[in-house]
Amino acid sequence: MKNKILFVFSLLFGLMFINAGLNKFFNYLPVPDNIPPNMIKLMGAMMEFGWLMPLVGFVEVLGGILVIFPKTRALGAIIILPVMVGILLTHIVNDRTGLPMAAALAVVLAWILYENRKKYYPLIG
Repeated sequence: MKNKILFVFSLLFGLMFINAGLNKFFNYLPVPDNIPPNMIKLMGAMMEFGWLMPLVGFVEVLGGILVIFPKTRALGAIIILPVMVGILLTHIVNDRTGLPMAAALAVVLAWILYENRKKYYPLIG
């Protein structure tokens, strides 16, 4: 039962990251009207680097795809981890309105990492 629940959460998590990553390439999601000025400034600064948003989008799509499948879930979770840290810090420091969703995604990622902890042991020693 736990494996089925983890699969459903991993599927939803992966699809959300795939969607977010594809949006960085195709800009199909509407931009909200009530974005705080500091977030507009932050996103503008990130867009100044022409390579940064496509890189983040690629990492989100790749990690999202890998997280969906149980065999590659551990690798996908490690790939998405730095992006998730950035998302959390952005919402903690700049815009708290998205923090509940970011925290929920972080909890799912933490669960995925915890369930695959034995696969990470060779990385740490």
